Amino acid sequence: MSKEIEFQFSSPEESPGYLLGQLTTLWQRKQKKVLDPLNITQTQFVLLAALGWLSRENDQVTQVDIANQGNADRMMVSKVLRTLEEKKFISREEHLTDTRAKVIKLTDSGAIVLQKALTAIENADKEFFSVLEDNIASFNKNIIKVINQNKN
Repeated sequence: MSKEIEFQFSSPEESPGYLLGQLTTLWQRKQKKVLDPLNITQTQFVLLAALGWLSRENDQVTQVDIANQGNADRMMVSKVLRTLEEKKFISREEHLTDTRAKVIKLTDSGAIVLQKALTAIENADKEFFSVLEDNIASFNKNIIKVINQNKN
C-alpha cells in the first residue's frame, strides 16, 4: 500500500481555497450563461467594465490603467483588447503625451453591449449571492481584505 496522503484539513469544506474554487466555478458558470447571448466572455466583460468605470473620470484610459483596475496580467489584457477591437467594441487612439500608450475608448456598440452586460451580470450577482441576505456587506469586506493582503 502506498503512503497515506495527509491533509491539513479534516474535510474539503474546511479549506477556504477549495471553497473559493467551488464558488468561483459556479459563479463563472452563471456569468457565462448571461454573457453568451451578448457574444462576450467573462474576461471581455471585466475589461469592458473596467474601461467603462475608468472612463467616467478619465478620457485618456490606457491598457495599463485597465490592467491595474482589474489586477490583470498586462499581456492577457492586450490580447483581449485586440479581440474587443476586432468586435468593434473599443477603439485605440494615440495618447496625447505618451507615445508608447494607446487611449482605449468604448465605441457606441461597445457601450450598448456593456450596458446590457452590466444589467445581466448585476442581476445574476444579486440572484447568485441572495443566500447571504444581510451578510453581503460583511462578505464583500472580507473578500476585499483578502484581495488587498495578496496584491503584488
